[in-house]
Amino acid sequence: MSKDIVELQEDVSSSSLYSEDLAPVPTNQRTWSKWHLAAIWIGMAVCIPTYLLASYMIKTGLNWYEALIIIGLANLIITIPMVLNGHAGVKYGIPFPVVGRAAFGTKGVHLASVTRGIIACGWFGVQTWIGGLAIYAIFNAITGSTGELGLSIGKFVSFGIFWFINMYFIWKGTESIKWLETYSAPILIIIGIVLIYWSYNKAEGFSIVLDQSVQLENTAATITHENDTYFLNLNALHDKEGNLKVSEYNIVSNENTTWETFTNQPIAISNPENVKVQFRNTEGESPVLSSVVTANIVDPNSKESKLWRYILWLTAMVGFWATMSISIADITRYASTQKDQVVGQFLGLPATMMLYSFVGIFVTCAAIINFKDILIADDAPWDPVSLIAKFKNPVVVIVAQVFMIIATLSTNIAANVIAPSNAFSNLWPKKISFKTGGTITGIIGILIMPWWLLNEISGFLIFVSGLLGPVLGILIADYFLVRKKTMELAELYKEEGIYSYNKTGFNRAGMISLGIGVFAALIGYWVPALSFLYSLSWFTGFIISFVLYYLLMKKK
Repeated sequence: MSKDIVELQEDVSSSSLYSEDLAPVPTNQRTWSKWHLAAIWIGMAVCIPTYLLASYMIKTGLNWYEALIIIGLANLIITIPMVLNGHAGVKYGIPFPVVGRAAFGTKGVHLASVTRGIIACGWFGVQTWIGGLAIYAIFNAITGSTGELGLSIGKFVSFGIFWFINMYFIWKGTESIKWLETYSAPILIIIGIVLIYWSYNKAEGFSIVLDQSVQLENTAATITHENDTYFLNLNALHDKEGNLKVSEYNIVSNENTTWETFTNQPIAISNPENVKVQFRNTEGESPVLSSVVTANIVDPNSKESKLWRYILWLTAMVGFWATMSISIADITRYASTQKDQVVGQFLGLPATMMLYSFVGIFVTCAAIINFKDILIADDAPWDPVSLIAKFKNPVVVIVAQVFMIIATLSTNIAANVIAPSNAFSNLWPKKISFKTGGTITGIIGILIMPWWLLNEISGFLIFVSGLLGPVLGILIADYFLVRKKTMELAELYKEEGIYSYNKTGFNRAGMISLGIGVFAALIGYWVPALSFLYSLSWFTGFIISFVLYYLLMKKK
């Protein structure tokens, strides 16, 4: 037996903290190679949020290669603690809630694991609704009907169908999940390559496409203030030949205005409040209209440090996989060797995140010069759903939506099901199995009503994810610095063992470090002078909890 693999030498099956699902995975069942782990990361990373990542940065003035560098660097950074935290999973074959018993105590771990689980349940609901919308779009394409904009019976039926598809893989167990990720990964890579080829072919060149990213940095309407006068500034898109795609504009918020000839010159306005503008092109057979946009007041003299903007975006991108970095042992426990989990994760995560973020940039840039009805940067089809809507061919729509379903399913199962299933199972090991925990995840995913909370809950989940840096800091400090990668495996399953911390179930050092780390990450939200701590919340919480936990445990 390899020294990197530790087997359970004592029978603790009668303990209330033990179950077959939380027990160490036997050596003969650790069948996931580096390719399986890379595949599972490809399956998780290829999703709509990844596709959209670069768009958020480009809209704030960064160019396409700056956005890609930040995404690549952030994912290299997060892969390091991901690999470190995955070490215990490989060595002992145990999931995150059991690993966490050493640092937080047999009861204290519930605070970290259930928080992680609830976040995953929220994402599960959101992703399942998105997958349901893809099924609904396929139904409409086949029948030739027009989809309803609001909620409808068809959307709820589609949501239910996709929910049951997710449940199938949960009920079939982890081997079915490995099968799903292994076979979906090459399909998802091929989709990315096909999208890049389509964009290249339509635009007739790579440089032509990427040159368009500059256009996406400019919002359609802004207001500046000079010498007691407010000026409205308009920005419209150009096609690949450099011709302006807009001929007229209309200030819709002003009832007295009519369509005027488009101009790049600043337009003096009397009232800067709630100025709404629309654009149109009248050169074709019928006029093409843009959406109505609200002009925002900007200060052309403001000098925000670009380096600080880079750091803020880096923090946000690192926080993107903050939850997975905590519960990665749930997956690495099935890995054959430490080398497999290290190589698999470095192969799968940073490269896929950069590739699919690049796909998002490239395809959107190609779309703004190839689709005549995209007149302004605000209407660019950044998300794949909006892009698919541009195509009228039902076969293209159906194929694209099938790929969307595969991408959403592979992300949902790996990122949003395994962790909460283990977290809920750990609450009551003898009564709640992995499959039961997965069913609870699915039910909570329905109860959060993602059809109403889609936009609101996403912001909340990202906010909470950023506060999980302290949990990861404590786990890594405990395993590598305090315990030197050595844990008493049988003791992790004993109600009154060494990890019950004098039978209380709570490790005071772990709970204090967690509380102070979260407080430090949050305090800047309320105290403006400390806002930089909140802006860097993941790094703030990770570093403070890491150092504090080590100092407190060193005394013991």
